Amino acid sequence: MASKDHVWPALPLAEWRDTYDTLHMWTQIVGKIRLAQSPLENHWWNVPLYVNARGLTTSLMPIGARGFEMQFDFIAHELVIETTEGKCRGVALAPRTVADFYSEVMSALHSLAIDVPIWTTPVEVEHPIPFERDTVHHSYDPTYVRRLFDVLVSAHHVFERFRSRFVGKCSAIQFFWGGFDLVVSRFSGNLAPPHPPVPNIATSIVREAYSREVCSAGFWPGGGPASEPIFFSYVYPEPAGYASAVLEPASARYDENLCEYVVPYEAIRTADSPDETLLAFLESTYAAAAELAHWDRAALERGRDERFEAPRRRSPARPGRSAH
Repeated sequence: MASKDHVWPALPLAEWRDTYDTLHMWTQIVGKIRLAQSPLENHWWNVPLYVNARGLTTSLMPIGARGFEMQFDFIAHELVIETTEGKCRGVALAPRTVADFYSEVMSALHSLAIDVPIWTTPVEVEHPIPFERDTVHHSYDPTYVRRLFDVLVSAHHVFERFRSRFVGKCSAIQFFWGGFDLVVSRFSGNLAPPHPPVPNIATSIVREAYSREVCSAGFWPGGGPASEPIFFSYVYPEPAGYASAVLEPASARYDENLCEYVVPYEAIRTADSPDETLLAFLESTYAAAAELAHWDRAALERGRDERFEAPRRRSPARPGRSAH
């Protein structure tokens, strides 16, 4: 049996921030290739990566009559490119610049007769540097990358339990390389009002993502306004009273800047039962959103937990927020 520290390892952002920033850019390169080769699906479900037994994968992508897959192997520390013809190329995950990684990835694809032009400017980051010119980010610490992978696997297991209780429209468990977060989303089935603009993201992209009423939860290793890893949950559009709900665990709070409920990863991993504590956070934030937004819970759920039938509110209640 693996120890709790292995399943839910410490992941202080300050210890691996340079690696985080570099790996974020590398996943964007691969993610943009997936975007270029995949037909559009609702909410951009054609673009994320997926957790698998070795790291993160694009899943199968078409290239003419053939297919190929790109996988970040966080055990062997290699980007593996495989085709349906049985051909394979590898690109080492090691300290190197984004520009060097981008060049080798494109060369490896070309050697497999795969040429995919992409827009090389990163998204959802401040001060983006085109991949081919990025010599700023060049770090790779395999120990912390492996820790990140272990956290993604553990979170994925809990997200699967949470997802299984919902019979309405629900996303797969997806790693969005723009924000660098692992997310699962439940939908009410109703249209949503046009989402307001979000910094560093095209409005057309945001409005496709939030075209339906949605409650999303996920894991973010940190970055931007979050100085440490967090689990988060939010609803769009946000109903009145949501920001003042009383949730589990006690360490959960509503972040006014993110317009999300957050709980520190450290609070989850050091809990007596990290899996059950995280599941309670997911269920209680969803229940508050679904009740206050008047979702048809009887039609959308199975195996409902009676603890989360109706949200409690802090007093005095604050008005809800309407943008993520």
